[in-house]
Amino acid sequence: QVQLVETGGGLVQPGGSLRLSCAASGNIISINDMGWYRQAPGKQRELVATITSLGSTNYADSVKGRFTISRDNAKNTLYLQMNSLKPEDTAVYYCNEIYGFYDWGRGTQVTVSS
Repeated sequence: QVQLVETGGGLVQPGGSLRLSCAASGNIISINDMGWYRQAPGKQRELVATITSLGSTNYADSVKGRFTISRDNAKNTLYLQMNSLKPEDTAVYYCNEIYGFYDWGRGTQVTVSS
């Protein structure tokens, strides 16, 4: 059973940066189209960044130009570099295959506040 463990969240001031990591227990990062999701309080989970097995990336309009998704196939790890953070980026962040195929991890909390 594949496990996904997200880390790297925290409290950051507006304009700050964070780098999230998602470690997978199985060799899934390189063979699947993967994504970063987020869920803010009272809102549905949304997909904010994706990377295909061939390396093509795509972003939600709300994060385009500020977030960068990447992966290290050798480490079975997915990353999300988040720059110019805004209070509206506050959410729990998760990683998964782009259709949510695997069991969800616990996520990592990102709070953007002064």
